Amino acid sequence: MTVKTMQTAEVKDLLEKVAGFNTDGGNERVKKIVHRVMHDVFQIIEDFDVTPDEFWQAVYYVNELGQNGEAALLAPGLGMDKYLDIRLDAEDEQAGLDGGTPRTIEGPLYVAGAPKSDGFARMDDGSDENAETMILTGQVTDENGHPVTNAVVDVWHADTKGAYSYFDQSQSEYNLRRRIVTDENGRYTARSIIPSGYGCPPEGSTQALLNLLGRHGNRPAHIHFFISKPGFKHLTTQINLAGDEYTYDDFAFATRDELVVDANRIEDPARAEAFGLNAPFTEVEFNIQLVSTDKPELQTRHERKRALEGEAA
Repeated sequence: MTVKTMQTAEVKDLLEKVAGFNTDGGNERVKKIVHRVMHDVFQIIEDFDVTPDEFWQAVYYVNELGQNGEAALLAPGLGMDKYLDIRLDAEDEQAGLDGGTPRTIEGPLYVAGAPKSDGFARMDDGSDENAETMILTGQVTDENGHPVTNAVVDVWHADTKGAYSYFDQSQSEYNLRRRIVTDENGRYTARSIIPSGYGCPPEGSTQALLNLLGRHGNRPAHIHFFISKPGFKHLTTQINLAGDEYTYDDFAFATRDELVVDANRIEDPARAEAFGLNAPFTEVEFNIQLVSTDKPELQTRHERKRALEGEAA
């Protein structure tokens, strides 16, 4: 049976000192958070009778996680990104700012500064000749269904191997990444390729923990979006393509029913010709509804470390 030490004066005093409560200076909010985190860690050690061997294995795991650069991959895998979205949804509802297209997690693979174009963009560089051509299109509207012109649809996705440009150095610069400004009807269109889902590195830190949990580390085929325009709440979202093995079993918990979109095979030559194509293609339509707000802090994406952010226009 585990010993009980959490309520002793010695442990309480230790936690006070760990959090800096006995010293002047520092950040009071950080002190309170560290006190709570360390209290809960100590409590876990007591409740589960964690041994020194187990504790140091956990410490070495955290060290390895940082060395592998997988902390931002593990976070969604443990539901942290999803939980933040749950809280933001609740805050929006409380503030009367709910509705519109649902948000979902950003993921760690955004790269700032993708080429910008009006109305239409070619996203792929044409190097994958065996890929299925995709026409991605949709309309951005406000809460009343009116078209939103000059909204920026920032879109990115993986290639047919589940890899993302910039992080995969074999791909060309900004391959499968574009910013499209909606036209006078609020529409955007992109020519690209059908992406593949991907899995966590099989020998990586994230998968190692998922294995202990009896979980897989796979994501379905999906497409990421930032949608923004002054006067509207910034939207971070992504769509999952229907029919993928992991559409409703995403290790990152990003799937929402409203964001599962059909990929429709189009074999009509006239439809193909309208997009400058001479062969069948797959059409993916994703219409987006933004929510109006006059609060500047809601009109931009939240701060986090993103590749090239602050370096590109």
